[in-house]
Amino acid sequence: MSQLKVYNSLTRQKEVFESITPGHVGMYVCGPTVSGESHLGHARPYITFDVLYRYLTHMGYKVRYVRNITDAGHFEEEGREAEDKISKKAVLEKLEPMELVQKYTNLFHWAMEQFNTVPPSIEPTATGHIVEQIGMIEEIIKAGYGYVVNGSVYFDVKKYAASHDYGKLSGRVMDDLLETTRELEGQEEKRDRADFALWKNAAPEHIMRWKSPWGVGFPGWHIECSAMATKYLGAQFDIHGGGMDLQFPHHESEIAQSTICNHTAPVRYWMHNNMITINGKKMGKSYNNVIKLTELFSGDHPLLEKAFHPMTIRFFILQTQYRSTLDFSNEALLAAEKGLKRLWEAYEWIQKYEVGSTKYEAADTALDKKVNDLVAEFSEFMNDDLNTAKVLANMFELVPVINGIKDKHIAADAISISTLAHLQQQLKLFTEDIFGLKAVSGAEDDKFKAVMELLIQIRKEAKSRKDFVTSDKIRNELSAIGIQLKDEKDGGMSYSF
Repeated sequence: MSQLKVYNSLTRQKEVFESITPGHVGMYVCGPTVSGESHLGHARPYITFDVLYRYLTHMGYKVRYVRNITDAGHFEEEGREAEDKISKKAVLEKLEPMELVQKYTNLFHWAMEQFNTVPPSIEPTATGHIVEQIGMIEEIIKAGYGYVVNGSVYFDVKKYAASHDYGKLSGRVMDDLLETTRELEGQEEKRDRADFALWKNAAPEHIMRWKSPWGVGFPGWHIECSAMATKYLGAQFDIHGGGMDLQFPHHESEIAQSTICNHTAPVRYWMHNNMITINGKKMGKSYNNVIKLTELFSGDHPLLEKAFHPMTIRFFILQTQYRSTLDFSNEALLAAEKGLKRLWEAYEWIQKYEVGSTKYEAADTALDKKVNDLVAEFSEFMNDDLNTAKVLANMFELVPVINGIKDKHIAADAISISTLAHLQQQLKLFTEDIFGLKAVSGAEDDKFKAVMELLIQIRKEAKSRKDFVTSDKIRNELSAIGIQLKDEKDGGMSYSF
């Protein structure tokens, strides 16, 4: 079996994965800011790193997966609006900040449950780790890389860059950083425009505030992840994940803070999923195309013509390798829905198939080899930087073989018992255990089946009366919307898509 290789954003190349402690993996993924509902942009990283978590576990590693909840205001710096998102939203919704935080944390957990993601090993909150963040800031000041101005603390980027490779992760150099730094409130306090806040002095009207050695205030955005990752995973850990939009300034700043405090680079492998676009455009409020997860599940959005099941979303995301851009559209989701149904029906059928009724030796050695080769590549593709897209492509190549056996176009003994048993085992492993897909079922499916049974019964009665006009009309109308009725030899009927 080939070794797992992952693309390390820090070195810009695929590297063989070797954990710091044999048999154990420490993984940190930046969690949501719970100032509002989770949206489509949140779906990709948490599904991507859920698959990585599942795959590492399958490989035999004991994984400590830490995913934080940002509930401490989230003061945002360069390239973003400088505001306390939670305090601002709490005022709008007339809620206590922590009441708002709990509301949206619960909603986030509910959405992750719908996606069938495995809960992280530890889910720390920023507000629960103010002491650790203050401690880390004190260490940074003591080391000479932090300075206090008017009750706020800033990280001295220029000093750090003089002796460290600041910008390596994001590919930016100091001149670029200065050019892309926006004029924000409090900029005049800084020694340099590239410096970022470790702690901000709180104005009297600021709702979320804590006592610190520098006065009453609240932590900067970046320090929370450094503090929580260090506490639960140590000075250096294996994997840090997140969306590529977090490379700068967030992850770049994390590296700087943690390196100064812990005297070592914090992370061995930085992994970033690429961005989501909607109908070819970046998702954003200015484009009026932000789709909340509840809107996806209900279909209550102008860009959607219907509700989409969470498994359809999960499947759609896995159809593209995580480092490639993923473009969402109503049409793409409809295609994914159809594809998932086709795959799942074949998967369910082969899982129930009694392999003991076939011969031990394959009658069709070429077909037997083809099936074995396609299945063997599941692990090869996953070991090549989690290429879920190629695994699914192989699964779709296996669907006609499974359907051929089902429809008796392929002889039952064409494939050996061992190959069929291996196919069943590997499909279950990758489809359910690693990809986290599960059956799409519910009241709507039951209603649809009931309607189809009724139409089949009406058509049977029409044929028995020799009312071929009605019989043909039912068959033709269903065919027009993609449902094929098939008359069985025993007089029964079946349907397929």
